[in-house]
Amino acid sequence: MKDLLPPEVELRDRASAMILATYKRYGFRRVETPALENLRLLLGSGGGENEKLIYKVLKRGAKLDAAATHGEDDLADLGLRFDLTVPLARYYAHNRATLPDPFKAIQIGPVWRAERPQKGRFRQFTQCDIDVLGVASEIAEIELILATSAALVALGLEQPRIRVNDRRILAAMATHCGVDASRHGEFFITLDKLDKIGPEGVERELREAGYDDGAIAKLFELFRSTEDRSPDGRLERLAKIAPAAAEAAEGLRTIVRAVAREAGDQTTLEFDPSLVRGMGYYTGPIFEALYGGGASAIAGGGRYDRMVGRLLGHDVPACGFSIGFERVVSILEERSGSAASERERIAFLFDRDDPLTDVVASASRLRNGERVVSLTLKRKNLAKQLDDLAGEGFGSYAVLRPGPDGPEIKPLARRAAGGDGTDG
Repeated sequence: MKDLLPPEVELRDRASAMILATYKRYGFRRVETPALENLRLLLGSGGGENEKLIYKVLKRGAKLDAAATHGEDDLADLGLRFDLTVPLARYYAHNRATLPDPFKAIQIGPVWRAERPQKGRFRQFTQCDIDVLGVASEIAEIELILATSAALVALGLEQPRIRVNDRRILAAMATHCGVDASRHGEFFITLDKLDKIGPEGVERELREAGYDDGAIAKLFELFRSTEDRSPDGRLERLAKIAPAAAEAAEGLRTIVRAVAREAGDQTTLEFDPSLVRGMGYYTGPIFEALYGGGASAIAGGGRYDRMVGRLLGHDVPACGFSIGFERVVSILEERSGSAASERERIAFLFDRDDPLTDVVASASRLRNGERVVSLTLKRKNLAKQLDDLAGEGFGSYAVLRPGPDGPEIKPLARRAAGGDGTDG
Protein backbone atom coordinates (compact mmCIF):
# COMPACT_ATOMS: atom_id res chain seq x y z
CA MET A 1 0.00 0.00 0.00
CA LYS A 2 1.32 3.45 -0.69
CA ASP A 3 0.64 7.13 -0.11
CA LEU A 4 -0.22 9.20 -3.17
CA LEU A 5 1.20 12.68 -3.67
CA PRO A 6 -0.97 15.47 -5.21
CA PRO A 7 0.41 15.12 -8.78
CA GLU A 8 -0.23 11.36 -8.65
CA VAL A 9 -3.80 11.87 -7.42
CA GLU A 10 -4.46 14.44 -10.15
CA LEU A 11 -3.28 12.00 -12.81
CA ARG A 12 -5.40 9.21 -11.34
CA ASP A 13 -8.45 11.49 -11.14
CA ARG A 14 -8.11 12.47 -14.78
CA ALA A 15 -7.58 8.88 -15.88
CA SER A 16 -10.60 7.59 -13.97
CA ALA A 17 -12.74 10.47 -15.31
CA MET A 18 -11.79 9.55 -18.89
CA ILE A 19 -12.55 5.89 -18.29
CA LEU A 20 -15.87 6.70 -16.64
CA ALA A 21 -16.94 9.07 -19.41
CA THR A 22 -16.16 6.46 -22.06
CA TYR A 23 -18.06 3.70 -20.27
CA LYS A 24 -21.12 5.91 -19.77
CA ARG A 25 -21.29 6.46 -23.53
CA TYR A 26 -21.81 2.72 -23.89
CA GLY A 27 -24.76 2.77 -21.48
CA PHE A 28 -23.01 1.55 -18.31
CA ARG A 29 -24.02 3.02 -14.95
CA ARG A 30 -21.86 3.35 -11.88
CA VAL A 31 -22.56 1.34 -8.70
CA GLU A 32 -20.62 0.86 -5.46
CA THR A 33 -20.15 -2.15 -3.22
CA PRO A 34 -18.66 -2.31 0.30
CA ALA A 35 -15.00 -3.07 0.95
CA LEU A 36 -15.99 -5.95 3.26
CA GLU A 37 -17.81 -9.10 2.18
CA ASN A 38 -18.89 -12.28 3.93
CA LEU A 39 -15.83 -14.51 4.16
CA ARG A 40 -17.72 -17.62 3.04
CA LEU A 41 -18.76 -15.78 -0.13
CA LEU A 42 -15.18 -14.77 -0.90
CA LEU A 43 -13.77 -18.23 -0.20
CA GLY A 44 -16.40 -19.98 -2.31
CA SER A 45 -16.24 -17.68 -5.32
CA GLY A 46 -13.84 -19.59 -7.55
CA GLY A 47 -11.28 -16.80 -7.27
CA GLY A 48 -8.35 -19.18 -7.71
CA GLU A 49 -5.07 -18.24 -6.05
CA ASN A 50 -6.56 -14.93 -4.88
CA GLU A 51 -8.61 -16.76 -2.28
CA LYS A 52 -5.32 -17.46 -0.50
CA LEU A 53 -4.57 -13.72 -0.37
CA ILE A 54 -7.70 -12.53 1.44
CA TYR A 55 -7.34 -10.15 4.36
CA LYS A 56 -9.61 -11.69 6.99
CA VAL A 57 -11.36 -9.60 9.65
CA LEU A 58 -11.80 -11.01 13.14
CA LYS A 59 -15.20 -11.29 14.75
CA ARG A 60 -15.93 -8.61 17.30
CA GLY A 61 -16.82 -8.52 21.00
CA ALA A 62 -18.71 -11.48 22.40
CA LYS A 63 -18.68 -13.25 19.05
CA LEU A 64 -14.89 -13.20 19.07
CA ASP A 65 -14.75 -14.51 22.63
CA ALA A 66 -17.11 -17.36 21.73
CA ALA A 67 -15.24 -18.17 18.52
CA ALA A 68 -11.90 -18.33 20.33
CA THR A 69 -13.01 -21.51 22.08
CA HIS A 70 -13.77 -23.26 18.76
CA GLY A 71 -10.39 -22.88 17.08
CA GLU A 72 -8.73 -20.45 14.69
CA ASP A 73 -10.88 -21.33 11.66
CA ASP A 74 -13.95 -19.77 13.29
CA LEU A 75 -12.32 -16.48 14.33
CA ALA A 76 -13.03 -14.50 11.16
CA ASP A 77 -16.34 -13.87 9.41
CA LEU A 78 -15.56 -10.99 7.02
CA GLY A 79 -12.84 -10.29 4.46
CA LEU A 80 -11.65 -7.41 2.31
CA ARG A 81 -12.72 -7.88 -1.30
CA PHE A 82 -9.94 -9.17 -3.59
CA ASP A 83 -11.73 -8.06 -6.78
CA LEU A 84 -14.94 -6.28 -7.78
CA THR A 85 -16.61 -9.19 -9.57
CA VAL A 86 -17.51 -11.30 -6.53
CA PRO A 87 -19.12 -8.33 -4.71
CA LEU A 88 -21.06 -7.45 -7.86
CA ALA A 89 -22.55 -10.95 -8.01
CA ARG A 90 -23.74 -10.58 -4.40
CA TYR A 91 -24.99 -7.03 -5.15
CA TYR A 92 -26.99 -8.29 -8.13
CA ALA A 93 -28.47 -11.22 -6.21
CA HIS A 94 -29.60 -8.94 -3.37
CA ASN A 95 -30.94 -6.09 -5.53
CA ARG A 96 -32.13 -7.82 -8.71
CA ALA A 97 -35.79 -6.87 -8.13
CA THR A 98 -34.94 -3.17 -8.50
CA LEU A 99 -32.25 -3.47 -11.18
CA PRO A 100 -32.84 -3.18 -14.94
CA ASP A 101 -32.60 -6.23 -17.19
CA PRO A 102 -30.02 -6.39 -18.63
CA PHE A 103 -27.86 -4.70 -16.02
CA LYS A 104 -24.76 -2.80 -17.20
CA ALA A 105 -22.57 -1.76 -14.28
CA ILE A 106 -19.41 0.30 -13.75
CA GLN A 107 -17.31 -0.12 -10.62
CA ILE A 108 -14.18 1.87 -9.79
CA GLY A 109 -12.68 1.21 -6.40
CA PRO A 110 -9.92 -0.28 -4.24
CA VAL A 111 -9.38 -4.00 -3.68
CA TRP A 112 -6.95 -5.78 -1.36
CA ARG A 113 -4.71 -8.83 -1.71
CA ALA A 114 -2.04 -10.02 0.73
CA GLU A 115 0.57 -10.04 -2.02
CA ARG A 116 4.34 -10.03 -1.61
CA PRO A 117 5.00 -6.36 -2.47
CA GLN A 118 7.11 -5.77 -5.58
CA LYS A 119 7.31 -3.36 -8.48
CA GLY A 120 3.88 -2.92 -10.02
CA ARG A 121 2.18 -5.17 -7.45
CA PHE A 122 0.51 -3.68 -4.39
CA ARG A 123 -1.57 -4.95 -1.48
CA GLN A 124 -4.16 -2.22 -2.11
CA PHE A 125 -4.90 -1.22 -5.68
CA THR A 126 -7.71 0.17 -7.80
CA GLN A 127 -9.74 -1.72 -10.39
CA CYS A 128 -12.05 -0.28 -13.05
CA ASP A 129 -14.72 -2.83 -14.03
CA ILE A 130 -17.59 -2.93 -16.46
CA ASP A 131 -20.00 -5.87 -16.37
CA VAL A 132 -23.09 -6.97 -18.26
CA LEU A 133 -25.52 -9.26 -16.40
CA GLY A 134 -28.53 -10.93 -17.98
CA VAL A 135 -27.18 -11.22 -21.56
CA ALA A 136 -26.16 -14.62 -22.95
CA SER A 137 -25.45 -13.28 -26.46
CA GLU A 138 -21.93 -12.49 -27.68
CA ILE A 139 -23.05 -8.86 -27.89
CA ALA A 140 -22.03 -8.57 -24.22
CA GLU A 141 -18.41 -9.53 -24.98
CA ILE A 142 -18.38 -7.31 -28.07
CA GLU A 143 -19.51 -4.24 -26.13
CA LEU A 144 -17.12 -4.93 -23.25
CA ILE A 145 -14.14 -5.22 -25.59
CA LEU A 146 -15.10 -2.15 -27.63
CA ALA A 147 -15.76 -0.01 -24.54
CA THR A 148 -12.53 -1.05 -22.82
CA SER A 149 -10.50 -0.50 -25.99
CA ALA A 150 -12.08 2.94 -26.42
CA ALA A 151 -11.23 3.82 -22.80
CA LEU A 152 -7.59 2.80 -23.27
CA VAL A 153 -7.34 4.77 -26.52
CA ALA A 154 -8.90 7.82 -24.78
CA LEU A 155 -6.09 7.59 -22.21
CA GLY A 156 -3.54 7.74 -24.99
CA LEU A 157 -2.74 4.02 -25.00
CA GLU A 158 -3.20 3.64 -28.72
CA GLN A 159 -3.57 0.30 -30.51
CA PRO A 160 -4.14 -1.97 -27.49
CA ARG A 161 -3.79 -5.68 -28.30
CA ILE A 162 -6.71 -7.83 -27.19
CA ARG A 163 -6.06 -11.57 -26.72
CA VAL A 164 -9.16 -13.78 -26.67
CA ASN A 165 -9.86 -17.42 -25.89
CA ASP A 166 -12.66 -19.50 -24.37
CA ARG A 167 -12.59 -21.77 -21.34
CA ARG A 168 -14.62 -24.33 -23.32
CA ILE A 169 -11.92 -24.35 -26.00
CA LEU A 170 -9.31 -24.96 -23.32
CA ALA A 171 -11.37 -27.86 -21.96
CA ALA A 172 -11.75 -29.33 -25.47
CA MET A 173 -8.00 -29.00 -26.04
CA ALA A 174 -7.21 -30.74 -22.75
CA THR A 175 -9.64 -33.56 -23.57
CA HIS A 176 -8.16 -33.87 -27.08
CA CYS A 177 -4.73 -34.32 -25.46
CA GLY A 178 -6.09 -37.11 -23.25
CA VAL A 179 -6.09 -35.12 -19.99
CA ASP A 180 -8.66 -36.35 -17.48
CA ALA A 181 -11.31 -33.76 -16.56
CA SER A 182 -10.26 -33.91 -12.91
CA ARG A 183 -6.82 -32.58 -13.91
CA HIS A 184 -7.94 -29.80 -16.24
CA GLY A 185 -7.35 -27.14 -13.58
CA GLU A 186 -3.69 -27.96 -12.99
CA PHE A 187 -3.18 -28.46 -16.73
CA PHE A 188 -4.47 -24.93 -17.37
CA ILE A 189 -2.28 -23.45 -14.62
CA THR A 190 0.83 -24.82 -16.33
CA LEU A 191 -0.37 -23.76 -19.78
CA ASP A 192 -0.91 -20.22 -18.46
CA LYS A 193 2.85 -19.92 -17.93
CA LEU A 194 3.63 -20.27 -21.64
CA ASP A 195 4.43 -16.58 -22.18
CA LYS A 196 6.64 -16.54 -19.05
CA ILE A 197 8.67 -19.77 -19.25
CA GLY A 198 8.28 -20.61 -22.94
CA PRO A 199 7.34 -23.92 -24.62
CA GLU A 200 10.34 -25.72 -23.13
CA GLY A 201 9.39 -24.68 -19.62
CA VAL A 202 5.77 -25.73 -20.08
CA GLU A 203 6.83 -29.07 -21.54
CA ARG A 204 9.19 -29.66 -18.61
CA GLU A 205 6.57 -28.83 -15.97
CA LEU A 206 3.93 -31.00 -17.64
CA ARG A 207 6.35 -33.91 -17.78
CA GLU A 208 7.28 -33.40 -14.11
CA ALA A 209 3.57 -33.39 -13.24
CA GLY A 210 3.19 -36.85 -14.76
CA TYR A 211 1.67 -36.09 -18.17
CA ASP A 212 2.84 -38.52 -20.83
CA ASP A 213 4.76 -37.54 -23.95
CA GLY A 214 1.76 -38.24 -26.17
CA ALA A 215 -0.42 -35.67 -24.39
CA ILE A 216 2.33 -33.05 -24.49
CA ALA A 217 2.99 -33.70 -28.18
CA LYS A 218 -0.71 -33.31 -29.02
CA LEU A 219 -0.83 -29.99 -27.13
CA PHE A 220 2.00 -28.41 -29.07
CA GLU A 221 0.70 -29.86 -32.33
CA LEU A 222 -2.51 -27.90 -31.65
CA PHE A 223 -0.47 -24.72 -31.23
CA ARG A 224 1.51 -25.35 -34.41
CA SER A 225 -1.62 -26.06 -36.41
CA THR A 226 -3.04 -22.62 -35.60
CA GLU A 227 0.11 -20.58 -36.27
CA ASP A 228 0.42 -18.00 -39.04
CA ARG A 229 -3.29 -17.61 -39.56
CA SER A 230 -5.87 -14.88 -38.98
CA PRO A 231 -7.89 -15.22 -35.74
CA ASP A 232 -10.84 -16.41 -37.83
CA GLY A 233 -8.76 -19.01 -39.64
CA ARG A 234 -7.07 -20.23 -36.46
CA LEU A 235 -10.44 -20.78 -34.79
CA GLU A 236 -11.78 -22.65 -37.82
CA ARG A 237 -8.71 -24.91 -37.89
CA LEU A 238 -8.91 -25.60 -34.16
CA ALA A 239 -12.60 -26.54 -34.38
CA LYS A 240 -11.79 -29.13 -37.05
CA ILE A 241 -9.03 -30.72 -34.93
CA ALA A 242 -11.01 -30.64 -31.66
CA PRO A 243 -14.72 -30.83 -32.63
CA ALA A 244 -15.80 -30.31 -29.01
CA ALA A 245 -14.55 -26.73 -29.35
CA ALA A 246 -16.70 -25.98 -32.41
CA GLU A 247 -19.54 -24.11 -30.64
CA ALA A 248 -17.17 -21.99 -28.57
CA ALA A 249 -15.01 -21.30 -31.62
CA GLU A 250 -18.03 -20.08 -33.58
CA GLY A 251 -18.92 -17.69 -30.73
CA LEU A 252 -15.37 -16.32 -30.68
CA ARG A 253 -15.44 -15.89 -34.45
CA THR A 254 -18.57 -13.73 -34.07
CA ILE A 255 -16.83 -11.61 -31.42
CA VAL A 256 -13.63 -11.26 -33.46
CA ARG A 257 -15.45 -10.26 -36.64
CA ALA A 258 -17.69 -7.68 -34.95
CA VAL A 259 -14.87 -6.06 -32.97
CA ALA A 260 -12.51 -5.99 -35.94
CA ARG A 261 -15.15 -4.36 -38.13
CA GLU A 262 -16.06 -1.70 -35.57
CA ALA A 263 -12.67 -0.94 -34.01
CA GLY A 264 -10.83 -0.83 -37.31
CA ASP A 265 -7.14 -0.11 -36.87
CA GLN A 266 -7.55 1.24 -33.31
CA THR A 267 -7.37 -2.22 -31.75
CA THR A 268 -5.57 -5.45 -32.63
CA LEU A 269 -7.49 -8.63 -31.83
CA GLU A 270 -5.68 -11.96 -31.46
CA PHE A 271 -6.93 -15.47 -30.77
CA ASP A 272 -4.52 -17.07 -28.31
CA PRO A 273 -5.26 -20.73 -27.46
CA SER A 274 -2.82 -20.55 -24.53
CA LEU A 275 -4.70 -17.74 -22.75
CA VAL A 276 -6.15 -19.10 -19.49
CA ARG A 277 -6.85 -16.27 -16.98
CA GLY A 278 -6.36 -17.18 -13.34
CA MET A 279 -9.89 -17.02 -11.99
CA GLY A 280 -11.69 -20.33 -11.71
CA TYR A 281 -15.12 -18.76 -12.09
CA TYR A 282 -14.83 -18.14 -15.85
CA THR A 283 -17.17 -20.29 -17.96
CA GLY A 284 -16.79 -19.04 -21.57
CA PRO A 285 -14.92 -16.37 -23.52
CA ILE A 286 -11.94 -14.80 -21.74
CA PHE A 287 -9.83 -11.84 -22.83
CA GLU A 288 -6.84 -9.69 -21.93
CA ALA A 289 -5.53 -6.35 -23.16
CA LEU A 290 -1.84 -5.62 -23.62
CA TYR A 291 -0.14 -2.39 -24.60
CA GLY A 292 2.95 -1.85 -26.71
CA GLY A 293 5.54 -4.57 -26.40
CA GLY A 294 4.59 -5.40 -22.82
CA ALA A 295 3.83 -8.98 -21.89
CA SER A 296 1.79 -8.09 -18.80
CA ALA A 297 -1.94 -7.51 -19.19
CA ILE A 298 -3.32 -4.05 -18.45
CA ALA A 299 -6.92 -5.32 -18.52
CA GLY A 300 -8.62 -8.70 -18.31
CA GLY A 301 -11.99 -10.36 -18.01
CA GLY A 302 -14.41 -12.94 -19.28
CA ARG A 303 -17.77 -14.66 -18.91
CA TYR A 304 -18.80 -16.02 -15.50
CA ASP A 305 -22.33 -17.39 -15.98
CA ARG A 306 -22.46 -19.53 -12.82
CA MET A 307 -21.32 -17.11 -10.12
CA VAL A 308 -24.67 -15.44 -9.43
CA GLY A 309 -26.34 -18.87 -9.52
CA ARG A 310 -24.47 -19.84 -6.34
CA LEU A 311 -26.46 -17.15 -4.54
CA LEU A 312 -29.79 -17.33 -6.39
CA GLY A 313 -30.09 -21.03 -7.12
CA HIS A 314 -30.26 -20.48 -10.88
CA ASP A 315 -27.59 -19.24 -13.27
CA VAL A 316 -27.55 -15.68 -14.65
CA PRO A 317 -25.50 -14.84 -17.77
CA ALA A 318 -22.70 -12.47 -16.75
CA CYS A 319 -19.57 -11.07 -18.33
CA GLY A 320 -17.04 -8.40 -17.36
CA PHE A 321 -13.82 -6.60 -18.31
CA SER A 322 -11.52 -4.99 -15.72
CA ILE A 323 -8.80 -2.39 -16.32
CA GLY A 324 -5.73 -2.79 -14.14
CA PHE A 325 -5.70 0.83 -13.06
CA GLU A 326 -2.29 0.78 -11.35
CA ARG A 327 -0.54 -0.57 -14.44
CA VAL A 328 -2.28 1.93 -16.69
CA VAL A 329 -1.37 4.84 -14.39
CA SER A 330 2.25 3.71 -14.21
CA ILE A 331 2.42 3.78 -18.03
CA LEU A 332 0.91 7.28 -18.09
CA GLU A 333 3.40 8.45 -15.46
CA GLU A 334 6.32 7.11 -17.46
CA ARG A 335 5.05 8.79 -20.61
CA SER A 336 4.10 12.23 -19.28
CA GLY A 337 5.50 12.46 -15.74
CA SER A 338 2.48 14.44 -14.54
CA ALA A 339 -1.11 15.29 -15.28
CA ALA A 340 -1.73 18.49 -17.20
CA SER A 341 -4.48 20.50 -15.55
CA GLU A 342 -7.67 20.99 -17.53
CA ARG A 343 -8.03 24.50 -16.08
CA GLU A 344 -5.68 27.46 -15.76
CA ARG A 345 -3.98 27.35 -12.35
CA ILE A 346 -3.14 30.65 -10.65
CA ALA A 347 -1.25 31.16 -7.40
CA PHE A 348 -2.60 34.33 -5.74
CA LEU A 349 0.29 35.78 -3.71
CA PHE A 350 -0.55 38.26 -0.97
CA ASP A 351 1.42 40.14 1.68
CA ARG A 352 0.65 40.11 5.38
CA ASP A 353 -0.48 43.74 5.22
CA ASP A 354 -2.79 43.24 2.20
CA PRO A 355 -6.48 43.68 3.15
CA LEU A 356 -7.78 40.10 3.34
CA THR A 357 -11.27 41.17 2.24
CA ASP A 358 -9.79 42.51 -1.01
CA VAL A 359 -7.63 39.41 -1.45
CA VAL A 360 -10.61 37.05 -1.03
CA ALA A 361 -12.86 39.14 -3.28
CA SER A 362 -10.23 39.29 -6.04
CA ALA A 363 -9.60 35.55 -5.85
CA SER A 364 -13.35 34.89 -6.10
CA ARG A 365 -13.58 36.97 -9.27
CA LEU A 366 -10.79 34.95 -10.82
CA ARG A 367 -12.45 31.66 -9.86
CA ASN A 368 -15.68 32.76 -11.55
CA GLY A 369 -13.74 32.51 -14.78
CA GLU A 370 -13.37 28.72 -14.26
CA ARG A 371 -9.79 29.13 -13.10
CA VAL A 372 -8.13 27.29 -10.23
CA VAL A 373 -6.95 29.91 -7.75
CA SER A 374 -4.91 29.12 -4.65
CA LEU A 375 -4.30 31.80 -2.00
CA THR A 376 -0.65 31.74 -0.93
CA LEU A 377 1.23 33.99 1.49
CA LYS A 378 4.18 35.64 -0.23
CA ARG A 379 7.59 34.49 1.06
CA LYS A 380 10.75 36.55 1.45
CA ASN A 381 12.54 34.54 -1.24
CA LEU A 382 10.05 35.26 -4.00
CA ALA A 383 12.27 33.81 -6.72
CA LYS A 384 12.40 30.41 -4.99
CA GLN A 385 8.67 30.55 -4.28
CA LEU A 386 7.84 31.21 -7.93
CA ASP A 387 10.08 28.36 -9.01
CA ASP A 388 8.34 26.02 -6.53
CA LEU A 389 4.91 27.11 -7.76
CA ALA A 390 5.88 26.43 -11.37
CA GLY A 391 7.04 22.99 -10.30
CA GLU A 392 3.63 22.37 -8.72
CA GLY A 393 1.89 23.03 -12.02
CA PHE A 394 0.82 26.67 -11.62
CA GLY A 395 0.94 28.51 -14.93
CA SER A 396 0.73 32.04 -13.55
CA TYR A 397 0.56 34.05 -10.37
CA ALA A 398 -1.50 37.07 -9.30
CA VAL A 399 -0.89 39.98 -6.92
CA LEU A 400 -3.14 42.77 -5.67
CA ARG A 401 -2.80 46.15 -7.28
CA PRO A 402 -4.44 49.39 -6.24
CA GLY A 403 -7.52 50.62 -7.97
CA PRO A 404 -10.62 48.92 -9.42
CA ASP A 405 -8.80 46.91 -12.08
CA GLY A 406 -8.48 43.80 -9.93
CA PRO A 407 -5.38 41.64 -9.47
CA GLU A 408 -2.41 41.68 -11.80
CA ILE A 409 -1.70 38.28 -13.41
CA LYS A 410 1.80 37.30 -14.57
CA PRO A 411 2.93 34.08 -16.27
CA LEU A 412 5.14 31.63 -14.44
CA ALA A 413 8.14 29.90 -15.95
CA ARG A 414 10.60 27.44 -14.45
CA ARG A 415 13.78 29.10 -13.30
CA ALA A 416 16.68 28.48 -15.67
CA ALA A 417 19.96 27.30 -14.20
CA GLY A 418 21.69 30.33 -12.67
CA GLY A 419 18.64 32.55 -13.27
CA ASP A 420 16.80 34.62 -10.74
CA GLY A 421 13.60 32.59 -10.84
CA THR A 422 11.38 35.42 -12.11
CA ASP A 423 9.53 35.35 -15.39
CA GLY A 424 10.76 37.39 -18.28
